[in-house]
Amino acid sequence: MTSGTASLYSRQQHQPKVAGTSTSWSHSLLRPVALFHVSAYAREVVKVPQMAESITEGTLKQWIKKKGDHVKEGEEIATIETDKIDVSVNAPVTGTITETKAAEEDTVTVGQDLCNIEPGEAPAESASSGNGAAKANEQEAAPKQEEQKKEQVKQQQTQQAEKKQGEELKKSESKPAPSTSVGSSASASEGESSKPVAGSRGERRVKMSRMRMRIAERLKQSQNTAASLTTFNEIDMSSLIAFRARHKDAILKNEGVKLGFMSAFAKASALALRDIPAANARIEGDGLGDTIVYSEYVDLSVAVSTEKGLVTPIVRNIEGMTLIEIEREIARLGKKARDNKLTLEDMSGGTFTISNGGVFGSLFGTPILNLPGSAILGMHAVKDKPWVVNGKVEIRPIMVVALTYDHRLLDGREAVTFLVKLKQYLEDMPSMLL
Repeated sequence: MTSGTASLYSRQQHQPKVAGTSTSWSHSLLRPVALFHVSAYAREVVKVPQMAESITEGTLKQWIKKKGDHVKEGEEIATIETDKIDVSVNAPVTGTITETKAAEEDTVTVGQDLCNIEPGEAPAESASSGNGAAKANEQEAAPKQEEQKKEQVKQQQTQQAEKKQGEELKKSESKPAPSTSVGSSASASEGESSKPVAGSRGERRVKMSRMRMRIAERLKQSQNTAASLTTFNEIDMSSLIAFRARHKDAILKNEGVKLGFMSAFAKASALALRDIPAANARIEGDGLGDTIVYSEYVDLSVAVSTEKGLVTPIVRNIEGMTLIEIEREIARLGKKARDNKLTLEDMSGGTFTISNGGVFGSLFGTPILNLPGSAILGMHAVKDKPWVVNGKVEIRPIMVVALTYDHRLLDGREAVTFLVKLKQYLEDMPSMLL
């Protein structure tokens, strides 16, 4: 027996038996086509992918594709929620999902089996490719079917309108008491049932998402670790508002970027951090820490509110970027955040944070430190206030800004100096550009 025939025999013994084929030694040599048919039953097992070094499990939030659905290679079939990011599970091959091994809201671990996919093209595609005439007939029949559907919809709407008018007429004649009109129509009862009744004492329990629990853990860790203190200042926004009004249309036309306040605050913060390096530092070491690490770059964490909670994507090396580049990068990261497409790399390693509560109308606020950073700047709403200018009182647009800082790293003098420099840059835009 040669090595080749021995290998063939070994594979044949381990294949499942298929109707119409033989697995005996004599027939396996004469009918190797049986091996080809058996291999068609091979399936691809989709497993929970690697998410990050520190993440080993997550919650299966949604099956985008169900059992029996046909998927293409690389197509997203499920979403797993972790305490930091949402992870997409993509199909490794083109085929049909034959079995799912986890339900939505189940906790799944890295490497766990999620589903089986039987490789192959969609039956509809193969049938249409083998019968061009049938495909042409379907294309001709499609407009007719569409017209028939529209006609049926019109008839149904007419019938529903007539029925509704009849019900309203009967109701007006009988004049029922308000308490007996609850079941007057299905749509009304459905709409009312979703609203809480005045005076009711019902409760609703919703499981916290992993991201929300992680945010809560980090906020509490920040309070328990850092010696947080907040200082305030007020900024006359007249110069910045005039600068934006002069250039926003041209920038939008030429660069496709909307010029806002965030880029100016980010750039001014980067300049102020050059003079106050402790505001761009962090503490490392065992326990409460024994080493100060000063960053010679500014990786700005921008707080973005999403449906799942507050996330802080990072604009890297902001100290070397222009206002337009900053706005473009913030817009890109903001869109990724709203689409739940942020990766762990997008949110790791910030050295300084800006949070803009003013977009929601906040007038005052004390932001919480975003560890391991040592300072966070809080922006607020712009309000008209009486303001003294050259000994005269004028109405000026004023923003209150707050700097929460770790008193273990920064003294009050440094924190106040940072805000004063920020104020000078923003109230005199040429000085910042110079």
